[in-house]
Amino acid sequence: MPANRCPNPSCEYFNRALPNNAKVCPWCSTPVGNVVAPTPQPPIQPQPSQQPPSQQPPVQYQRPATDQPYQAPQQAPVDYSTVYQPRVSYPPTPPVYTPPPQRAPVLKLIHSTGREFNLVGEGGYIGRRSQSPGIAPPEIDLTGIPSEGIVSRRHARVDWDWSQNSYMIVDMSTNGIYLNNTSLTPGMQYRLLNGDSLRFGQDNLVNFTVYIV
Repeated sequence: MPANRCPNPSCEYFNRALPNNAKVCPWCSTPVGNVVAPTPQPPIQPQPSQQPPSQQPPVQYQRPATDQPYQAPQQAPVDYSTVYQPRVSYPPTPPVYTPPPQRAPVLKLIHSTGREFNLVGEGGYIGRRSQSPGIAPPEIDLTGIPSEGIVSRRHARVDWDWSQNSYMIVDMSTNGIYLNNTSLTPGMQYRLLNGDSLRFGQDNLVNFTVYIV
């Protein structure tokens, strides 16, 4: 025979075995029976503080449109007023001295009539212009002076000689040249000095004074 049990849930002898002859619970005096079904307990509600945290919906990744151009991230402008390279000082380079080109002095022949003939350049011919076409006139053209027939087309050649530091004259004529009343040997060089007397021909008809300036 099953044991008696206290049906009072608030009693210490609740659902505990009692003597078989007991009619009431010796503790709470509640009538007893063989089997007492436990009183159903209400479900335990979670406290507000014990509620599980709400879950955020997952973030949906949106792929950027492929037709938009790529834009580089904007960067702050650089302040170039404080960005500089240290300069290295160099000693000044002295200017290179280029001496002026040497220039020969000007040769002047002053005719007895006062007419002046100048040599352009450092050398050339003394003579008379040819009437034949295609022949260049001499550098010192004596055409038009009195007794010009005595003067040959290429009567003499004069050139500045840097080693002698003077003009040199060579007789190339038929009628001859006299330098300070001394006849010149054709093909030989003679030095011209400032104030020399130069005569073409024997008859003392074409006379010049030499000036070097």
